[in-house]
Amino acid sequence: MLQCIFIISTAGEVILEKQLQGHHVDRSICDWFWDYVSSQGEEISQLLPVIASPTHYLFQVFRGGVIFLSCTQVEMPPLMGTEFLCRVADIVTEYLGDLNEDLIKDNFVIVYELLDEMVDNGYPLTTEPNILREMVSPPNIVSKMLSVVTGRSSNVGATLPVATQSCVPWRKADIKSSGNEVYVNIVEEIDAIVRSDGTLVKCEIYGEIQVDSNLSGFPDLSLSFANPSIFNDVRFHPCVRFRPWESHQMLSFVPPNGYFKLMSYRVKKLKNVPIYVKPQLVSTSGSCRMTVLVGTRNDPGKQVDSLTVEFLLPACVASADFTSNHGTMNIIAKRCSWSIGRIPKDKAPCLTGSLVLEPGLDSLHVCPVLQAKFKIMGIALSGVKIDRLDVKNMSTSPYKGFRALTQSGEFDVRS
Repeated sequence: MLQCIFIISTAGEVILEKQLQGHHVDRSICDWFWDYVSSQGEEISQLLPVIASPTHYLFQVFRGGVIFLSCTQVEMPPLMGTEFLCRVADIVTEYLGDLNEDLIKDNFVIVYELLDEMVDNGYPLTTEPNILREMVSPPNIVSKMLSVVTGRSSNVGATLPVATQSCVPWRKADIKSSGNEVYVNIVEEIDAIVRSDGTLVKCEIYGEIQVDSNLSGFPDLSLSFANPSIFNDVRFHPCVRFRPWESHQMLSFVPPNGYFKLMSYRVKKLKNVPIYVKPQLVSTSGSCRMTVLVGTRNDPGKQVDSLTVEFLLPACVASADFTSNHGTMNIIAKRCSWSIGRIPKDKAPCLTGSLVLEPGLDSLHVCPVLQAKFKIMGIALSGVKIDRLDVKNMSTSPYKGFRALTQSGEFDVRS
């Protein structure tokens, strides 16, 4: 069970503190966490999600420039701590429209009330957005004006939502929608480590099946795939019935209303990547010549909509000067960002530059690692294909098709 939740800024300020049990956890645990971050010499986003301190087990999630930190003194499933914090971050983002330090400070009361409803004595209780919206009103101009006029700052409803007593607590029974539409989106992130010669060291895809459901009544959906055998490490929304998936690899569920993540998965058998990034370094006395070529490999079937290559210049580089035949190049505090946009079909974008080394150095001893960020609309590189979506308890077919997006995750190229 969790004992407390802290929301901390990147400057180390505790924005919000929520004690979940009678045993009070001192804020000094946050100081220990920052000392640990400094000792690791890594970015916060690269830290392990579970950290053992001398007195507590810490769970941390970094989102939108703020850290969600919780702790416990007893052993518990690590996923319970980290997944719950991810859920908190998702719901706060959905309520506030975004997630940053200023928004949390401006809506402190709402965030605190959300945590009150989501956790009971250290255990997750209500985590469905549909129910939470009935329990805690989202922020809007009218509610802020009423709180100023009446002096009442609470946004918590006086009655318990009916859905909390239902066997499907994620959906209200009296939903009426004029559109009656349902969309299915496939969003995939490709993580890869590539050597300078193009050899893959690691390549896998993390994907999500996202559903935007606006259906009346109590619909029952069945979603099947043409190739479900490629999935690894699947995770489901609580609305998914496990037995149909176990026997027929079919998703059977009563959907929440609105947008939600139905399923996540990994695909580990990908052998090719959609783009290539070829860096080349040639060292001379006191300087280094750098060339980077990018382009598409094994035509993915869709055009790369946006591409950016970033890298950090080593500390031994005193100055650098780059030119490119396509896109724009920016250098801020030794972090280089080459914004290419769409890859043209008639030429391969090329970046060339000269690096001047610090005095006394003849060659570059540490080579930069290039990070590629890209998006490809309309295609799922893993090969996931939706076979059909059936909707029961409705006279018309509301299925409007599916959309796909592949984007880069941790896509690193070693030079």
